[in-house]
Amino acid sequence: MIAADSSTVIAYIQGDTGLDVELFDASIAANEIVLPPVTLAEVFSDPRLPARHKALLGALSLLDLTDGYWLRAAASRATVLSHKLRARLADTLIAQSCIDHDVPLIARDGDFRHFKKYCGLKLA
Repeated sequence: MIAADSSTVIAYIQGDTGLDVELFDASIAANEIVLPPVTLAEVFSDPRLPARHKALLGALSLLDLTDGYWLRAAASRATVLSHKLRARLADTLIAQSCIDHDVPLIARDGDFRHFKKYCGLKLA
């Protein structure tokens, strides 16, 4: 299994290219992709999201939020922030979902590297 961040999913929908988009596409084809719930919420927040993409993404499996998720997410965010680094809330929640399930994340957003360095996030 492998997860994807909103930045990669949006790039895929927009027809952009890149290693992250190729990996996302291949993971869909291999039925190996899962989405953190926050990724789905971010992407579905676009009122112009085409119905075919809603259908595709809505059919993908989501990572479950486990007991203590919110407290672990807060601790991870505090860890990153304590190093005076950027830790947006949505990124934190996506990273924590992946950390909890030990699932690597496909991400275009470079801020996830801080969660890799300090919190154990695996990046694809």
